[in-house]
Amino acid sequence: MAFIQLQDIRHSFGPLEVLRGVNLAVQKGEVVSIVGKSGAGKTTLLQIAGTLLRPDSGKVLIDGKDVYALGEKQLAAFRNRHIGFIFQFHQLLPEFTALENVMMPALIGGSDDKSARLKAASLLDELGLAERITHKPAQLSGGEKQRVAAARALMMQPDVILADEPSGSLDSRNKQELHRLLLSLREKYGQTILIVTHDNELASISDRVIEMSDGQIAG
Repeated sequence: MAFIQLQDIRHSFGPLEVLRGVNLAVQKGEVVSIVGKSGAGKTTLLQIAGTLLRPDSGKVLIDGKDVYALGEKQLAAFRNRHIGFIFQFHQLLPEFTALENVMMPALIGGSDDKSARLKAASLLDELGLAERITHKPAQLSGGEKQRVAAARALMMQPDVILADEPSGSLDSRNKQELHRLLLSLREKYGQTILIVTHDNELASISDRVIEMSDGQIAG
């Protein structure tokens, strides 16, 4: 059985049908990129796979669990524990330091401050940011912000990493660094990674590339 299964996913925004019966299976430990023109439904599909947006119909199964059959509190807890997110514009909280941003998922999940602080510091050190832990986002470069976002995504040791245009705001050097980082995450932690991207170079390092068109998977 595939680790992530999207079954006949449909979703509309008002009269606009964005997803029209999408089926997708991703194996455990696989890195899959979803490509396609703007408006094809890629980000909507990723948000549904990540339990951020409930589909109008269809099922999402992660490790065999029908996630949308869960109650809202259970779903939020499942998301916090099992799914990590990396967004194009990092979405770090500007008033908090790099360390505090990375700690956030653990604190939300009920960890005590000391253990969350130690784990966050260890992750930032692992990603080459040991000297930046007290810096706020405005004091970090674009590449550093994305590494902080990656550390935050790893904080709960999730089974799944979902990345939405993760290299879209980076220059070429930082893009390459991020690409190496994503592959190293899979090698070290065995995570299943689903990426939405317009970046052909990023898509090319994936195990598989899925093309979307007009709310469906092409081909």
